Amino acid sequence: MTEKTIRVHDLAQLVMAGSLDLVDVRTPLEFREVHVGAAQNVPLDRLDVQAMMAARSGQSDEPLYLICKSGARGATAQRKCVDAGFTNVIIVEGGTEAWVAAGLPVVRGKKAMSLERQVRIAAGFLVFSSALLAIFVHPYWAGASAFVGAGLMFAGITDWCGMGLLIAKMPWNQVKGSEACCANN
Repeated sequence: MTEKTIRVHDLAQLVMAGSLDLVDVRTPLEFREVHVGAAQNVPLDRLDVQAMMAARSGQSDEPLYLICKSGARGATAQRKCVDAGFTNVIIVEGGTEAWVAAGLPVVRGKKAMSLERQVRIAAGFLVFSSALLAIFVHPYWAGASAFVGAGLMFAGITDWCGMGLLIAKMPWNQVKGSEACCANN
């Protein structure tokens, strides 16, 4: 599959010209912090491509624009959409970060700690605490540090992070009423 992309300035012109389907696949917390005004939030872990296609009356050839933080989740969502039969799925190059950096208009809400930062904190805590346990309690605790390190390597190689997916589901990362964000699909 060839990845279709659009630059933020080109998308901004389309947004000003009229209606388009722009889906932000970040978490509700990330979306609440900052998003493109025309975007609809459908988190990647809740993306129901069949329901989205049904809401579009089966018009899989109409452009569907996907935006995330920087592009990785958008690419994953694009693969899911294309595999389900969408023929015109376009990723916003650089995602919301590029949109903000370009000085284009956004909707800003409550500031939140990024998911990436939360993963770094959790992984660091697990490695540090298991290292201390290995020193002071039993050497077998070193295995926990090795497991977390292996998970971080896997995440870096595959661009898939199980810890990130788990942390994204934590209560502090949920936005009250965020289920409504996905009901339009």
